[in-house]
Amino acid sequence: MNYIDWIVLASTLIFIVVYGVWKTRGSRNIEGYLLSDNNMKWGTIGLSIMATQASAITFLSTPGQAYTDGMGFIQFYFGMPIAVVLICATLVPIYHKLKVFTAYEYLEARFDLKTRLLTSALFMISRGLAAGITIYAPAIILSTIIDLPLNVTILIIGVLVIIYTVSGGTKAVSQTHKQQMAVILVGMVIAFAMLLYLMPEQVTMGKVFTLAGHLGKMDVVDFSFDPSNRYTIWSGIFAGVVLHASYFGADQSQVQRYLGGTSVTESRIGLLLNGLVKVPMQFFILLVGVMVFVFYQFVLPPVFFNEQQVENIKSSTYAEAFNTLDQRHEAVFLEKKEKMEQLVVAIDNRQSQEIEGLGHQVRLLEHETRKIHQQVVDLIATNDPQAETKDTDYIFIGFVTKYLPHGLIGLLIAVIFSAAMSSTSSELNALASTSIVDFYKRIIKPEASDQHYLLASKLFTALWGLLAILFALFSSLLDNLIQAVNILGSLFYGVILGIFVLAFAFKYVRGNAVFLAAIIGEGIIILLWFLSDRGMISLSYLWLNLIGCVLVVGMGIVLQALQNSSAIKKK
Repeated sequence: MNYIDWIVLASTLIFIVVYGVWKTRGSRNIEGYLLSDNNMKWGTIGLSIMATQASAITFLSTPGQAYTDGMGFIQFYFGMPIAVVLICATLVPIYHKLKVFTAYEYLEARFDLKTRLLTSALFMISRGLAAGITIYAPAIILSTIIDLPLNVTILIIGVLVIIYTVSGGTKAVSQTHKQQMAVILVGMVIAFAMLLYLMPEQVTMGKVFTLAGHLGKMDVVDFSFDPSNRYTIWSGIFAGVVLHASYFGADQSQVQRYLGGTSVTESRIGLLLNGLVKVPMQFFILLVGVMVFVFYQFVLPPVFFNEQQVENIKSSTYAEAFNTLDQRHEAVFLEKKEKMEQLVVAIDNRQSQEIEGLGHQVRLLEHETRKIHQQVVDLIATNDPQAETKDTDYIFIGFVTKYLPHGLIGLLIAVIFSAAMSSTSSELNALASTSIVDFYKRIIKPEASDQHYLLASKLFTALWGLLAILFALFSSLLDNLIQAVNILGSLFYGVILGIFVLAFAFKYVRGNAVFLAAIIGEGIIILLWFLSDRGMISLSYLWLNLIGCVLVVGMGIVLQALQNSSAIKKK
């Protein structure tokens, strides 16, 4: 980065913070602070929902996911449109009719206080941890790219978010989301255009995707029934519906985005806008990752994308072994590049036999490249068992900083910062709402002035912000970043949704049965994840959402039946 990039980055971030503070100055009551006075239109709601989802992890990890595994990750979102329609038809009108501040207020009226508090607590645990990850994940990569200490980068993201979120509450979050989404979308379109521009002259956009297809990167749908396969059409639709229904219907960070709508219609349209746009947006981001992959078929990529780890291994006793692997990597690349150029010619001439043969040879060489990469990973781990050996999250940002012109580098890094701020601000806002409405106002201080609750809301927002920063400061990376966040959500979302399903669909089930079912269900889900993480069972984390929901609903019905039977016997 040079001074132009720093100017672009700094001015973008300062504008977002100042705009958020100025646009939302003067919130005088808790309704204005937490619900934006119920005056948000569908466009603001839709953009805010998208910005909440579009964390920095999305723009760091998703292109890297496509680079290594292809387009299959898009299946994760297949259940979203269905879930959004279900939420619009069921929960949105109920929330508006009850005029709730949080999604969990309804549960007390339907069941009892302990069920409301348990569900709120499950949300706060999952979202509180996620807030730390959404700060830490981009910070560890950005700190390497912009050459700032990790803790400084974490503090920059965290403090900037706290400033405008504490200042303006929900309205500030929603208003800044519009600016952040504009920066994000413009930045990704520019990245896409620059990739096309940087491709070899003979590689047009059509050929990019043809070549990617020959290398297995354009396989969008997987119809296999293997439960250990993370992304299939079945996990995307069935488990994905459960995950996204819980996310949009019972996760306060999303619910709060549409609770402030001027009407049921505005909230519904805002949600539906997200359901329509989110899948194409994710598809586009994955395409950017595929294009980076094709670009690196003609331009030598690093043997390992995390330059800090490369420098560490070069200065260790394993330097010679690393250099040998690096030279093999370059030799394989040159051979593969030659075959790729021949493949382009064969495609131009429509020589089907040559295309098939060359495609096979390129795939074999790509397999060899991956073997060399794994040997480098093993070498890094041998040199330092604590070293970060996942480099997929560095692929896209590494391309940006190496091949884009100055100014655009600053803009793309501003995209990552903006995305980190947008998702974190939503999380802090939702955590503060849940803390003040479900716990503080309900239990600790039920009788106080509106001004007191407004001040308490701001203090809780700041407190959650500080906790997120502290968690980020003491975090460590978990696999691929976007998967880490989704895994964390999958540990809780299914159970939370199961509670809401019992509330809406099984009117005879009461609070005690639901409470016990939720506790047992959460324990089983954590156990299943532990066994899967240790390799003792084969189960994709996406299925935890469906399993959790089914467990809670099933056990709630059974426990209620047992309670009814016991009550009858006593009579």
